[in-house]
Amino acid sequence: MKVFALLTAGGVGNRMGQDIPKQFMTVDNVPVIIYTLQAFQNHPAVDAICVPCLSGWEVVLQSYANQYGITKLQWICQGGSSNQESIFNGLMALKEAGCDDEDIVLIHDGVRPLVSEEIITNNIETCKKFRYAVTGLVCKEAIMRLGDGVVQRLDIPREQLIRTQTPHTYHLGDLIQAHRDAQAKGVRNTVASCTLLAELGVDDQHLVMGSEKNGLKLTKPEDVELFLALKQTDGLSWMK
Repeated sequence: MKVFALLTAGGVGNRMGQDIPKQFMTVDNVPVIIYTLQAFQNHPAVDAICVPCLSGWEVVLQSYANQYGITKLQWICQGGSSNQESIFNGLMALKEAGCDDEDIVLIHDGVRPLVSEEIITNNIETCKKFRYAVTGLVCKEAIMRLGDGVVQRLDIPREQLIRTQTPHTYHLGDLIQAHRDAQAKGVRNTVASCTLLAELGVDDQHLVMGSEKNGLKLTKPEDVELFLALKQTDGLSWMK
């Protein structure tokens, strides 16, 4: 059984409002996608990496990987018109390369660069034990719903609500079958693998505790400011 990371980098990043896709923006002179790749490159349990990439940027991605020593990047495939399609393209690239159905695949956002070694490890171990693993945090905020332009009551205790992050981790064969079932049932444009499986009736995806740092997905300009601040912080030595 091998372990692969599938990092999505197929989006154009309209909400970031910049001249280049957000995954290729540089922060402290390093492309965002490289920070994310390095987390999986440096994890001893990850065997190889696949990236569904925005069309036209494949050579740039490979050049960056060469420059920064990302030797585990073995497959760059074409991204899709949606996150769901990009993930499916990546899964098929793994399958066509001869990967086994029982191999483990960590699906992770290419613009979520602060994933820790511990989170990756816990995803792999949880998937081995339960077949499904979803990274997230229990909500600590007071949660309400928006209806007709006003904030309204939501009758779900916040301790039962999960703010999902990535990775989402599954066996390759399970995930390919889920995508094929989704296509057959007309389930399209799901925002994440965990929601795709949930729409298909999978209700035993096990939680892996994430972190507030890993919760940072670079989507808007202020997220880049937060990333720059967080990457320069090693934590407080006096905190238990």
